[in-house]
Amino acid sequence: MNLTDSLKSKTILQVIPDLAAGGAERTVLEVAEALVEIGARALVVSRGGRLEADLEKLGGELIKMDAASKNPVTIRKNATNLVSLIESESIDIIHARSRAPAWSAFMAAERTGTPFVTTYHGAYSENFPGKRWYNSVMAKGDRVIANSKWIADHVRATYDVPEDKLVTIPRGVDLQNFDPANVPQERVDAVRKSWGISPDDKRAVLLLPGRLTDWKGQTTAIQALGIMEMEERAGIALVLAGDAQGRDSYVKQLEDLIVSCGAGASVIMPGHCTDMPAAYLASDIVLAPSKRPEAFGRTAAEASAMNRCVIAAAHGGALETVIDGQTGALVTPDDPAALAGAIRALMQMGRGAWENMGAAGAHFVRETYSKAKLQAATLDVYRDVLRDKG
Repeated sequence: MNLTDSLKSKTILQVIPDLAAGGAERTVLEVAEALVEIGARALVVSRGGRLEADLEKLGGELIKMDAASKNPVTIRKNATNLVSLIESESIDIIHARSRAPAWSAFMAAERTGTPFVTTYHGAYSENFPGKRWYNSVMAKGDRVIANSKWIADHVRATYDVPEDKLVTIPRGVDLQNFDPANVPQERVDAVRKSWGISPDDKRAVLLLPGRLTDWKGQTTAIQALGIMEMEERAGIALVLAGDAQGRDSYVKQLEDLIVSCGAGASVIMPGHCTDMPAAYLASDIVLAPSKRPEAFGRTAAEASAMNRCVIAAAHGGALETVIDGQTGALVTPDDPAALAGAIRALMQMGRGAWENMGAAGAHFVRETYSKAKLQAATLDVYRDVLRDKG
């Protein structure tokens, strides 16, 4: 029996806290798209968010629930609601992508005998007693999907997950959406205009995309500019593109840091960008200086697909998505001096070197990471789980 036959007419439920613009949320949509294409039903439980309309356009169905809450009472209430949903919608598999909703999903799956799949999206901290137990739900699936080799190694080292239950499926890049040939110049010009960068601005544009939160490394990037000479900073525009998501105190911290580093003329904080393919093309070099390891690091892969060289912190998934010296540069995490050195080195090498690295990165990503591969591998996991339970 082929993959399409085994999943056609099945109902798969994915649970995730919300539908904001992060990597896990976009993966939910990509899997929903693949399910709908083969004639399966794609349900998503979350509290909703920016990507609701995109999910609906793909043919997925959203059931709103306070899936982001870590309140034990809410988690148990959600479990009861999920049991009712499993029974009323004849759900065949429940796939959890975050810890709080995973506990609800796990309890519901246990009560109903529904196959349970998890995707381990990050190396969660264990900074207080009981945290490892709380995290352990992500290793309780009938299949545990790791979104990078680094995460798979982490799961092996932390939990006793049998090898036949652990599957590595790297996040994919939509190689049609993230293709320079498919992005007209008008979109690029519109993004640069929204950043306040004029057509005749000759500065090198360094883009650091991601929500404004300390671990994404915005402070490291600003401090790196502060280390550089005034003449060097004058040739750079650093764009910190992302939502604050209510972190007003952090925004104030960034604003104060910009002033204290003397980087006021070089740093732009335009808020969330809805056209990331154009944003990458509107930049020259992309930064991913996360202070904590990224499980995969979609930014590096997407930027490479758009022919942009990447400077990333040398830990986590970036060690897999960036080839140091070929597709970009890897630097010591949370080290402004190391980041400044990498920026300075690329600036001295010139645009021709950036373009060569970007071209190498595009080739690497297209050969290694794709949305289609992620979709096919995830559907294969669903097929295997249904076969095991059958």
